[in-house]
Amino acid sequence: MGTVVDAPAVVTEKEVVAENMLGDKKVTVVFVLGGPGSGKGTQCSNIVEHFGFTHLSAGDLLRAEIKSGSENGTMIENMIKEGKIVPSEVTIKLLQQAMIKNENDKFLIDGFPRNEENRAAFENTKISPAFVLFFNCSEEEMERRLLGRNEGRVDDNIETIRKRFKVFVESSLPVIEYYDAKDKVKKIDAAKPIPEVFEDVKAIFAPYAKAT
Repeated sequence: MGTVVDAPAVVTEKEVVAENMLGDKKVTVVFVLGGPGSGKGTQCSNIVEHFGFTHLSAGDLLRAEIKSGSENGTMIENMIKEGKIVPSEVTIKLLQQAMIKNENDKFLIDGFPRNEENRAAFENTKISPAFVLFFNCSEEEMERRLLGRNEGRVDDNIETIRKRFKVFVESSLPVIEYYDAKDKVKKIDAAKPIPEVFEDVKAIFAPYAKAT
């Protein structure tokens, strides 16, 4: 009976050793989540510039794979055309490949995990986020920003915007709640002006400041 009792401790030890290893490097991952118009993109650029992180957008990686014309890209494109959701494993593999190819070991993963299924699948990689950076912003403020920005985006009309909010609340908020229960969410008041938001971001990322 004694050996059965001892077994879990050994497994746990191995898991700790393997955790956050990707190939032969140990990686630091920060998930960046927030509703449409919460200002994630702007602040990710600031974090990259000031703290030396590499910014990975799940959406950009999927679009790049489609553009590459690979077999995988064609499969992704067909799924999107048919209105299907790209499997988590496909997106995670693209994220892993991007992290392995990059010489950096600090990554901002933007807009992922989008839902609980994404989150559970990512946990299977044995890479856990250092924390989740959540840009918290009221629906009214995000709506005002999206309608006000002049990027010629076809999807920035009121009905589409409200649909995107609904998807975010239903899919992404449970992910934030899951990590919040683990004390891993750093919440930012994203309704403030950009420079003030970045001051809050800087305080969170201070431990990762680049050596000068």
